Amino acid sequence: MQDKDGVETSFEEYPNQLELSRLFEKLGVSDSELLAKEIRHFTEEEAEKRDQILINYFGEEGVNRIVNKIIEFFSSPPELPPDADVLDVGAGTGFFTLKVAEKFPKACFYAMDITPAMLLSLVRKNTNVKPFVGVAENIEGSIREARTHFNIPLKFDAVFSTLMLHHIVQPEKVFESIKKVLKQDGKAIIIDLCEHSFEEFRREMGDIHLGFNLEEVCKMARKSFSNVEVNTMPGIGCKCSGRSVELFVAYMQNSP
Repeated sequence: MQDKDGVETSFEEYPNQLELSRLFEKLGVSDSELLAKEIRHFTEEEAEKRDQILINYFGEEGVNRIVNKIIEFFSSPPELPPDADVLDVGAGTGFFTLKVAEKFPKACFYAMDITPAMLLSLVRKNTNVKPFVGVAENIEGSIREARTHFNIPLKFDAVFSTLMLHHIVQPEKVFESIKKVLKQDGKAIIIDLCEHSFEEFRREMGDIHLGFNLEEVCKMARKSFSNVEVNTMPGIGCKCSGRSVELFVAYMQNSP
C-alpha cells in the first residue's frame, strides 16, 4: 500500500502505529469498553477462521445468494461506473468483499473494519482490496484518520455491509454514517440478521444485538435516505448448532 504522499506503507506495521483507545476518542465512540470487548472476541476467537465460520453458517449456496444480492443491486440502474470506488463496512477478513470485487474488476474496493487482526487476514490473501481501520458509526472520521497513512477517497459510489450491524453499539448511527460518505447518486446495501431470541449468541458470537425487525431497520434507514427498501431473504439464514436466524436486506439510494 501507499500513503497519500506515494510512500510505501506496510499494512502489517500500520496496526502497530495505531492507538485504538485514542482513535476511539477521536471518533466519538460511545462505549469504548464494549467495542474493545468486540475486538478481543474477533481477534482471539474468529480472525484466523472467520471464512470457514461463514461457510459453516450459510453453506456455499447461502454465501452465493448473499453475494449475488449485492452484485444485482450494484448492477441495477443506476449502474456503478466501471471505475467505481466501493467500500465494504465491517469487512472482517474480506470474505464477501473479495467475492463482490470479482464481478467488478475495474472498480477500486476498500475494506474497513475495527479489528486489525481481521484486516491482516485479508492482506495475507494478496488482494487489491485496500483495508483500513475504522468504526461504522463514524466512517467519515475513520477515513480522515486513515488518510494519514493511505490514499482513500472521501466519497464512494457504493457502500455495502454484511453481518456487521448486529455487532454495532449504536446501529442507527451507521445509516447516517454511510450517507455521509456516498456520492450524490450513490447506493448502499446492508444484509444482516432478523430479530431472534437466541440470547446465547452474545456470548458465543460476540453479538451486541439479537438481530433487528424490518420496521426498526426501515425507521433507522429513512432518517438518512429517502429511497429505502427492506425485505427478508427467504430460504437463507444463519444456521448454528441447529439454530437458524433469517436475514434481511436493506437497499438505500441517494436521490439523483
